[in-house]
Amino acid sequence: MDVFLANPRGFCAGVKRAILIVENALKIYKTTIYVKHELVHNKHVIKKLRNKGVIFVEKISDIPNNSIIVFSAHGVSKKTKEQALKKKLIILNATCPLVTKVHKEVSKASKRNIETIFIGHKGHPEVVGTIGQYNSKHSKIHLIESIEDINKLSINPNHKKLNFFTQTTLSINNTRSIIKLLKKTFPYISGPKKEDICYATTNRQNAIIKLSKITDMILVIGSKNSSNSKRLAELGKEIGVFTKQIESFLDIQKKWIKNKKCIGVTAGASAPEFLVKQVIEYLKKIGAQNIKEIEGNKEQISFNVPKHLTIPQD
Repeated sequence: MDVFLANPRGFCAGVKRAILIVENALKIYKTTIYVKHELVHNKHVIKKLRNKGVIFVEKISDIPNNSIIVFSAHGVSKKTKEQALKKKLIILNATCPLVTKVHKEVSKASKRNIETIFIGHKGHPEVVGTIGQYNSKHSKIHLIESIEDINKLSINPNHKKLNFFTQTTLSINNTRSIIKLLKKTFPYISGPKKEDICYATTNRQNAIIKLSKITDMILVIGSKNSSNSKRLAELGKEIGVFTKQIESFLDIQKKWIKNKKCIGVTAGASAPEFLVKQVIEYLKKIGAQNIKEIEGNKEQISFNVPKHLTIPQD
């Protein structure tokens, strides 16, 4: 049995930055750090930070006045930020810069009263935060999740002030189809100069496509609430490869492995590398002999933490 490891895989620059912001804040402030929602969608990362004393909350009202609050990598709405300021909280913003870029685009459309269509998954914190940047009294923002939702939009096809934007962690292929129909339905619609789906999502989906050509099974490591991990598992299945999303090696069932000769392994953008290593060790115990890294796009992007949260390296 051969095991092929996808590249790139695991932590993206936005996730690394968010974790570093919280870890540095713990060292600098030496007090309780509150985080709005899960910092990133991975239960192992959350457990590690919780063990260090970090408290995760869903409501700003649950945080004592004058405390320190970190906004998660997914971002928050303008209303949430206003609530934090009213409670005089010290705000540390760990929002991924690529999500912030979309926030600015949506906010600009709102100020210009441009009717806006946002492609994303209802209820996901990134979507809630992004839609929460739009507060025009003279125009609306509409959320769509699929091609079918386009027909439900109550927008004049010839509307000339119309924009669309997308969540950063969507399926490239599905989103491309939605955008194609949007442009056909609304001839005057305009979108971002550069696509909103982030580089990490794109690279990991392309790596799955590579894996699918040389494997008869793919394991996607990522928590159940991780949007980008879900998209990776969906893509593997769409291509036609037996694909399973797992949180760790403990989820692997031996019956999946039976008669499999080539197993592909990848990890979502919020899954730590130690989970990949544990999966490899488990597969070795049950028969894997050759572990091979496949070539992929080399990610050299990094995002700096705010200066006041920087700790000099030894």
